Amino acid sequence: MNTSTPSPLSYKDAGVDIDAGDALVERIKPLAKKTLREGVLAGIGGFGALFEVPKRYREPVLVSGTDGVGTKLRLAFEWNMHDTVGIDLVAMSVNDVLVQGAEPLFFLDYFACGKLNVDTAAAVVGGIARGCELSGCALIGGETAEMPGMYPEGEYDLAGFAVGVVEKSKILTGREVKPGDVVLGLASSGVHSNGFSLVRKCIERAGADLPASLDGKPFKLALMEPTRLYVKNVLAALAQHPIKALAHITGGGLLENIPRVLPEGTSAHLKKGSWPQTELFAWLQKTAAISDFEMNRTFNNGIGMVVVIDAASAPACADSLRAAGESVYEIGVIAPRGDDAAVIVS
Repeated sequence: MNTSTPSPLSYKDAGVDIDAGDALVERIKPLAKKTLREGVLAGIGGFGALFEVPKRYREPVLVSGTDGVGTKLRLAFEWNMHDTVGIDLVAMSVNDVLVQGAEPLFFLDYFACGKLNVDTAAAVVGGIARGCELSGCALIGGETAEMPGMYPEGEYDLAGFAVGVVEKSKILTGREVKPGDVVLGLASSGVHSNGFSLVRKCIERAGADLPASLDGKPFKLALMEPTRLYVKNVLAALAQHPIKALAHITGGGLLENIPRVLPEGTSAHLKKGSWPQTELFAWLQKTAAISDFEMNRTFNNGIGMVVVIDAASAPACADSLRAAGESVYEIGVIAPRGDDAAVIVS
């Protein structure tokens, strides 16, 4: 019978480094501080973050959204490119909140790993903070979870949560959309954060025969280009023009996302070729050997945000968005819904 006293075990012996976690918090604090905005009462460090809805709202309605980055993270691991996936994380939620007409207020993140690498985590959170800055929302909290045995070495997972606010009378529902309205498309910055399971299959299929560059960027940078943040420019357009509906083009592409904002009995007729196909999407389509239909159902295919507005107001709205830096295309019209699909590209 062994009666010897067992040696003490620390949390670090079990694989959790509290000191590394503390070091990461200190690295994060100045990044979060740069995102502070009106309404923040208490941010990083407490058990809960406090935020006061700006007093300029008379009938505020809160709008929430949550998302991740998907299998784009696998390329971040393989290529050691961690500084922009945080922007993707923010964009996926704040762009969703935006389509309700809401101004994003604050954001929280969840970073989980098996063993915490402070430099990697700081790079990721640096991207999150940058995404918050670009969209005008505050990074007021989050969670870093070190869970030995749950994730392979060098890998992590991300999730994010955004809350925005909109006047009750200005919520975008799409109910006012009607035949004759114009569909404007705002260019994407690339693949964004959807379709990467197929992207990775294309890379695998191409093997060593990968292009050196696409659209003027080195191949890896072109694929990892972060999701475009439409918040500030579209909020400005909403204040100036009678926009009826917005659609964030994510998983399911143009064909699955536009119908989410169309009233019953209407459809969107998109004109093929009314927006350019980039080298990146042309390479993906050729490598995957898929149809135009599948391109428009799998990827954003070059359009990251859709704006629906009446025909008389469309030119001025497009001009103001272009002046703000967006690439805008008139890609179609709203028509009565027949027996066909809710979105027709022809």
